[in-house]
Amino acid sequence: MEIADYSFIRYLCAKQTVDDRALNQHVWQNLLENLPSTIPPRSLRVLEIGCGIGTMLIRMLERGLLGDAEVTAIDALPENINFANQHLTEWGKLQGYLVNPFVGGLELTRQGFTVKFELEAIDLFDFIRREAGQRSWDLLVAHAFLDLLNVATALPLIFELCRPGGLFYFSLNFDGVTSLQPMIEPTLDELVERLYHRTMDERITAGQPSGDSQAGRHLFAHLHNVGATIFAAGASDWVVFPTPQGYPADEAYFLHFIINTIAEALSEHPDLDQLSFNKWITVRHAQVERRELIYMAHQLDFVGRWGG
Repeated sequence: MEIADYSFIRYLCAKQTVDDRALNQHVWQNLLENLPSTIPPRSLRVLEIGCGIGTMLIRMLERGLLGDAEVTAIDALPENINFANQHLTEWGKLQGYLVNPFVGGLELTRQGFTVKFELEAIDLFDFIRREAGQRSWDLLVAHAFLDLLNVATALPLIFELCRPGGLFYFSLNFDGVTSLQPMIEPTLDELVERLYHRTMDERITAGQPSGDSQAGRHLFAHLHNVGATIFAAGASDWVVFPTPQGYPADEAYFLHFIINTIAEALSEHPDLDQLSFNKWITVRHAQVERRELIYMAHQLDFVGRWGG
């Protein structure tokens, strides 16, 4: 598969089953238990930042998190928002919801409950500049997103969008372990992992640092520093392996995409012999095709309250 053939939207679709298995059920249950005491006498207001193609929005519906609610979901990529709108519409109709589209989103109604989704393609920090002090939300959600930011500087700004006493649910925060098995050559395997993580730590976006390969463990301190209280935290590891029937769903594509991500991140890296690295990448793709590759990534989920 050529690099140009990789689709980010297909990757986001493919990782849905991986995420479903990974999400920490203790943390999720804690969110469910604390949410009723948080809801004011009106519809619940939820904000998801970095919503991608809307899989968490659907997951919140499927898992009973949303009754009457107003959900704002933002992502920097217009193609993600367009797909999320279409996906929510099709999914809602299949699940028996009355779907009413409007400019900028849609309403889903079923069994006396209505969830209004406002979907917008916008940069997070542009959104904060526009909305902070204007609107606030009862629950902030960030799924597989915070480790793409400079959390120390971004988190205080993000919580400007949360009402005092509101909840946060931050899931799948990468925490410093990438494992590809079986080994090819231990020294090279270790070097690739270390350099790949370093690219996260050194990533610059719009002239600013924008990543942390140990974001999960560092969130404990970052949340404390902004006055947030953590109710529950736990591992949400990605674990992908072949069953006797092969990889579930579209998870072989998910693995190919991860391998290609590593290849792009370390292409022409001065600390790598590129011939050896290119062979390493080829072998990893071949392991997926032979249903041999096992992939694991360590991540952490958090739920808690801000202020109040």
